[in-house]
Amino acid sequence: MSAVTEPTPPAPTPPGAPAYAELAATIIQTRQQFGPKRLHEPGPSDAQIQAFFLAAAAAPDHGQILPWRFVVVPGDRRDALGEVFAAALRERDPNADDHALAEARDKAHRGPFLALAIVREHADGHPEIPAQERLVSLGCAIQNILLIAHANGFGAGLVSGQALDTDGMRRLFGLRDGERAVCFLAIGTVQHRKPIRPRPRPEEFVSRL
Repeated sequence: MSAVTEPTPPAPTPPGAPAYAELAATIIQTRQQFGPKRLHEPGPSDAQIQAFFLAAAAAPDHGQILPWRFVVVPGDRRDALGEVFAAALRERDPNADDHALAEARDKAHRGPFLALAIVREHADGHPEIPAQERLVSLGCAIQNILLIAHANGFGAGLVSGQALDTDGMRRLFGLRDGERAVCFLAIGTVQHRKPIRPRPRPEEFVSRL
C-alpha cells in the first residue's frame, strides 16, 4: 500500500509583513531595464542563478502545466548563437557587410549571464489554457527573475529581435512544436546606473467599469 501524502499547510504570514511590503515595493520601484552592452562581469554565481529560477517557479501557472522554459547560453556556446544572429541578418539584408555581420555576432557575447525565454503556446493537450494566458505566466516568471536579480545588486534586461523567429534559432535551441522564442534575458553588473525613468501614474492606466 502506498503512503498517504499529507497536504502541505499554507505558509504563515511572515512576521513584520508591513516591513516586507515596503521592501518589496522598493525593489519593484527601483528596478530598471539595462541593455546587455551595459552588463559586465562579475555575473551571478551558480547559487544565485538557482535562486533566480526558483523565483521564476513561483509565477502563476493555471493548471500547473509549466507552459514555459528557459535555456541558459554558457560562454562556450556564444559563438554558435552569434552565427545565428549573423545568418538572420543575411536573410534580412543580403548586402550586409563584414562590419555589420561582426556587430551581429558580437551581440551574442554581451552580458555575463544570458538565457532564452520560451513559451509553449499549444500542442500539449491543454486547449483550455489559451496562448495569451501562457504568455502572461512567462512574463510573471521573467519579472520574478528581474526582481530577484535586482535585489541581489545586478542589472538585468530583456532583448528581442527578428532573429528570434528564424529557423536557425529554432534549431540551435531545439524548439519543439508549439513553442516560440520570446526574448533573451541578460544579467550582469552595472558600472554606471542611470536615473530611474518616470513611471506612469495609476490614473493613466486604471479605470472603473
